[in-house]
Amino acid sequence: MMACAMDVLDPAGDTAIDAKVLARRPAALTGATIGILDNSKPNARILLERVAQGLRERFGAREVRTWRKPTSSSGAIPGVLDEIAATCTVALTASAD
Repeated sequence: MMACAMDVLDPAGDTAIDAKVLARRPAALTGATIGILDNSKPNARILLERVAQGLRERFGAREVRTWRKPTSSSGAIPGVLDEIAATCTVALTASAD
């Protein structure tokens, strides 16, 4: 009888999570620019635009700017997150189907 070698893999593995500090929330949205990052999932843009419109109507946000990811499974194009951070007071992104 021939002996077989077997590798046993641990599915748990190791994880490393870098703690991130969230951006400070603005005290008010009056005059704010809202950034939308559409993740390209069905209905995501509709959901985000309705939320943004509600923020404009209820809290006086001024403008809504929209960016779109190429696909829902890819990250934003390089520089997009920096552009959103530089030009918007708050940002919205969501998953919708």
